[in-house]
Amino acid sequence: MESRFKVLRHPAHPILIVYPLGLLSTATVFDVIHLFNESARLADAAYWMIVAGVLSGLLAAVPGWIDWFAIPVGTRARQVGLWHGVGNVLVLALFAVSGFLRSGSPQAPPTFAVLLSIAGTALVFFTGWLGGELIHRLGVSVDDGANLDAPNSLSGRPAAESAVGAGRRGT
Repeated sequence: MESRFKVLRHPAHPILIVYPLGLLSTATVFDVIHLFNESARLADAAYWMIVAGVLSGLLAAVPGWIDWFAIPVGTRARQVGLWHGVGNVLVLALFAVSGFLRSGSPQAPPTFAVLLSIAGTALVFFTGWLGGELIHRLGVSVDDGANLDAPNSLSGRPAAESAVGAGRRGT
């Protein structure tokens, strides 16, 4: 299915997700370095990256949400999209709480705030993989002729094969 929310004829969601991914993952790198050298500058930079990352994540979610509602109910793509979206809401929540906990003193974040950032970054590896599965395997936002029921990319089966049909054939 083709994206319903486009910018200059390209799907907006894949364009926008690079901002929160880059900002939030860099914030986590700065947090980890801060744990070892207690750099107030890196901790402060991490805080502002979290603020910008959460805001840009909310912005990126809008076209993703619109595109998800256009995926036909009952397809594998709809289910994968649900897990992708819910997981990313959790990622943003982890970072938002992390940002809140450090807002009083961004240069000296509590260890728990840093742990929340690390947890958010760990979760984004899974949700990012799901996003890749949606676009590269299932063709969501790419092609109106996409196979929205393609089997999981880890299955070793071709994307052209229907997961539902494969189950009926006993493979």
